[in-house]
Amino acid sequence: MIGARPRTLPAALVPVAVGGACASASADAVWWRISLALIVSLALQVGVNYANDYSDGVKGTDSVRVGPLRLVGSGVASASAVKRAAFICFGVAAIAGLVLAVQTSLWLILVGIAAIISAWTYTGGPLPYGYAGLGEVFVFIFFGVVATMGTEFAVSEKVTGVGAVASVAVGAFACALLAVNNLRDIPGDTVSGKRTLAVKLGDAGTRKLFALILMAAATAIVVTSFTAGPFAMAGLIGVIAARPAISDIAKGLKGRDLIPVLGAVGRAQMILGVTYSVGLVVTLSA
Repeated sequence: MIGARPRTLPAALVPVAVGGACASASADAVWWRISLALIVSLALQVGVNYANDYSDGVKGTDSVRVGPLRLVGSGVASASAVKRAAFICFGVAAIAGLVLAVQTSLWLILVGIAAIISAWTYTGGPLPYGYAGLGEVFVFIFFGVVATMGTEFAVSEKVTGVGAVASVAVGAFACALLAVNNLRDIPGDTVSGKRTLAVKLGDAGTRKLFALILMAAATAIVVTSFTAGPFAMAGLIGVIAARPAISDIAKGLKGRDLIPVLGAVGRAQMILGVTYSVGLVVTLSA
């Protein structure tokens, strides 16, 4: 269970909730499909966690670790077992996604293939883009835009401007989680040659990036309140809930002291998912 990294699961739950909320105004919504969208999102999140554990472990990136235990790097599980777990999760996501594609549009098959390839090559393969500072791009696209708008499309078979803007807020929060994670790991990643965006920006630059990311989330929420209705502003409660994390980041906490901050951002992300989704449903149904 520890290899699945439960604290990262809000990144999979929130886009489905918000995407479903964006579809709530549709008279043709088919709500049972949201369960398949949730399976796809959760399976991809857990799969990428196992894939990263495997790839970082075999490359020796996790030999000196500040954050939570990694299975391969610590020797708790074999590399082959962790790799197998990753591909089982990708298989579950592929099956659920295929059913959704058959029910809606076969174009979703291409989206699913792209998501699985991106999940594996984040830290795996000969040219892992996570080692080149592009991890935030993957997270924003697939756990923000694709997951949110994909859920909206799965339920209603349409995408809207509200869904597009809402996906920015969701993606920004997912990037905030990654920024804290990579800020914590700057010393180890620097030694191992893992050139994350945090390593490239440095400690001070990453702290500024974290604040800017949350500002982007707040801005997107405000924009949806103008385009959809005022109750969408409820999503700002999630941003406000992140204030303790913002304060801790500004104080300069490092290393293991950032682990509780990561949890705080995850909780704020879940609060965003609930309040933003409820606000969108209310305002779109008014």
